[in-house]
Amino acid sequence: MAIFAQEAEYTPEQYLALERKAACKSEYVNGRIFAMAGASRQHNQITFNISVELGIQLKERPCVAYSSDMRVKVTQTGLYAYPDIVATCNEPQFEDSFLDTLLNPTIIIEVLSESTEAYDRGGKFAHYRRLSSLEEFMLIAQDGFCVEQYSRKGKQWILGEIRGIDENIQLNSIGCTLSLRDIYHKVELSDKERFSL
Repeated sequence: MAIFAQEAEYTPEQYLALERKAACKSEYVNGRIFAMAGASRQHNQITFNISVELGIQLKERPCVAYSSDMRVKVTQTGLYAYPDIVATCNEPQFEDSFLDTLLNPTIIIEVLSESTEAYDRGGKFAHYRRLSSLEEFMLIAQDGFCVEQYSRKGKQWILGEIRGIDENIQLNSIGCTLSLRDIYHKVELSDKERFSL
């Protein structure tokens, strides 16, 4: 999913006023608005697959999960972003009465795109790490069977890497399990993509 920066600077209030009327989503950081382009077929399929699996597993529990239209704010840095999937098992806290900006995610999941991978891994994750509620952060490759899972252990973030279609991932922060087979269901990868990681 590509992002394109607007040249002018805006306050958070101006951004939210524009965003709530906009036809397309934009993220916000350091006074700048970044328009988001559409995602690939593979990206959409992976996001849908994870949403379905989490929806089933969380159905009878007080946890809630949202797909890419739920905005998240990192209060400490002022970032407003749209993770591909976000969930919390605490009482959801929102910025205001619009209930469209979540403040306390427990887990954030991003599906990697070529145009935003470096930012997702670097700057964006640096913002996300400032969320005291965040316990897990996941990066899902869309060009191979690979998931990177960061788990908070005190003041440290521990990286686990899961590769291979027959593997499972434990999401301890929300008490769920995802199989890579379910994550990549109906995602068509070439032989080169499957084995290049």
